[in-house]
Amino acid sequence: MRKKYKKISNSKYYNGYIDFSNKKDPIIVCDKINHTIKLKSPIVNYLHEDFVQFEILSRKRKGFYLANIIGLIKRDKKEYVGIIQINKNFAFVLIDNRKVHADIFIPSVNINNAENGDKVLVKILDWKKQDLSPIGNIEKVLGKPGEHETEIDSILTQNNVNISFPKEVLDFTKNIRESISVEEIKKRRDFRDTLTFTIDPVDAKDFDDALSFKRIDKETYEIGIHIADVSHYVNPGTLLDKEAYNRATSIYLVDRVISMLPEKLSNKVCSLRPNEEKLTFSVSVKIDKKGNIIEHWFGRTIINSNYRFSYQEAQEIIDTKQNIISKKNSLTGKQYKVEDHVVEAVLTMNSIAKEVRKKRQLKGSINFNKKEVYFQLDENKKPIGILLKESKEANKLIEEFMLIANKKVAELFTEIKKQKYIYRIHDLPDNEKLKSLKYIVKSFGHTLDLTSSKGISKSLNLLLKNIRGKEEQNLIESLALRSMSKAEYSTNNIGHYGLAFANYTHFTSPIRRYPDILVHRLLQDVLEKTYGRLDKNLQKKAIHCSEQENIAVKAERESIKFMQIKYMQNKIGETFNGVISGVSDWGIYVELDENKCEGMVYVKDIKDDKYYYSSEEASLIGKKNKNKYQLGDSIAVEVKKADLVKKHLDFTII
Repeated sequence: MRKKYKKISNSKYYNGYIDFSNKKDPIIVCDKINHTIKLKSPIVNYLHEDFVQFEILSRKRKGFYLANIIGLIKRDKKEYVGIIQINKNFAFVLIDNRKVHADIFIPSVNINNAENGDKVLVKILDWKKQDLSPIGNIEKVLGKPGEHETEIDSILTQNNVNISFPKEVLDFTKNIRESISVEEIKKRRDFRDTLTFTIDPVDAKDFDDALSFKRIDKETYEIGIHIADVSHYVNPGTLLDKEAYNRATSIYLVDRVISMLPEKLSNKVCSLRPNEEKLTFSVSVKIDKKGNIIEHWFGRTIINSNYRFSYQEAQEIIDTKQNIISKKNSLTGKQYKVEDHVVEAVLTMNSIAKEVRKKRQLKGSINFNKKEVYFQLDENKKPIGILLKESKEANKLIEEFMLIANKKVAELFTEIKKQKYIYRIHDLPDNEKLKSLKYIVKSFGHTLDLTSSKGISKSLNLLLKNIRGKEEQNLIESLALRSMSKAEYSTNNIGHYGLAFANYTHFTSPIRRYPDILVHRLLQDVLEKTYGRLDKNLQKKAIHCSEQENIAVKAERESIKFMQIKYMQNKIGETFNGVISGVSDWGIYVELDENKCEGMVYVKDIKDDKYYYSSEEASLIGKKNKNKYQLGDSIAVEVKKADLVKKHLDFTII
């Protein structure tokens, strides 16, 4: 017999997003209601993350609400990537995204040259109330599922990433002058005769930043933080500016870069390449050995970088304190010497960076040092090895001086309250996730103090220090990162919790981030005292840039996942040690120690008992034998399946 639900008398309409993470039991997420919101009847005509209006019907004893959808406010997406299955008079597209529960019906006239089994981009045209499936049209054939280019194009397409630049933008870019006029040089502070160099990844081409070094006396130095002056070339309202704004960020996939700016600018005109005169926007600091800033200066400059170092080359100077770069680390593949004053500059700046970092951490800045996955690819872009990159002193040297520049610009913005500004903000961590983290680290013998925001950051830093080099390091760092709020752009400055900065912005990467271009323009307005030019829609632009950043991160993660599965295809039947990195009611996620590939052991494949999920203990627990698979447990698994099309890696427990 059907239960009757009495409508709450004081109920009103709410707005929220549908979440199909669990297809059998979708929920509505509403920021005004903290409890789970389940639906009274099955969902038809709505898809994952559609924005809907709903009403609350009843509150159940177990702490969740029952709701009824009133109507659609906004469809999250109209275009999806999937595989087409063609029948005699019609076809269906099975969507790649597992959270989309409905297949899309394609009338024969809308198949548009797609072949059975092709991966396609489909657009939803209509969804009548009585129909189980929406009606769609094939917009583009992406290729055969599983093929490298098809799958990478699918990642970009489903994230609405524009791969190529429109012809009119490229034509506009062709007319940008590459030479620097004498008149322009006269307007700028000249650093061309000051020792200057860049430190970047081996394969970098877009050099955003350079450092200059000049000794003032035994205790004091002038260090210039020089940033590519992109705003000199990208003027507001132009075709180029509109395209850069729409993209808002460069996207770094495993095998390619989708640049925010056309190559002429990103890799040539704006890139701070060695032995070329370049226009820059700079923060110059007079700083002592202990990292105390005595004076600072902002302004437009011109530089001529003397060296282009890789992180490995700079690290060798730091490690050996010598002027020889070995063949192993050299960008040229040959051993070479640098001048002694260059060694002095690198070592001095590294020493200062360490002092500044110590002070930052004492004030509560959280020190994450998570290893990043890096792939070795052959000439066909096939992964032949997975390496783990760890941030070393050379990386941290650059990071610290970029933080100084970003912070100093933000402090100036806060001081001059005559216009709106864009800040990089980071809210307090999620309290529930921190409680969960505290429970998990306890099983490894660690503690976490959650009594105050300052106590949390101090305790987190101690935890991150104590786990360094231990088996649980990667898992706990991942969980700690997940507990953090997402950093974003805003005109409302609430500070940056993770860095423990009251004022922070992004100034140092304008070749690859549009907010930095806006910050350069805002800084120039402050220096020229022409306030308020950019006030209109500035918060709207900040929100757009945050959204585009999230899309870029998602695409980058999906490309890593694809390459990991591709790498594991010839490892079927092999055994690996790993750690349980996630637990759900349908199985456990396992991250392999050797290469950080993550796959799933489905609960149906654990044969020794029937297991149920305990969210309180973050575990799967056997009903009879009480055996427990808990988040953070070490485990040995065998590779069962590596599915490139479904982007899924399956393991079995051994």
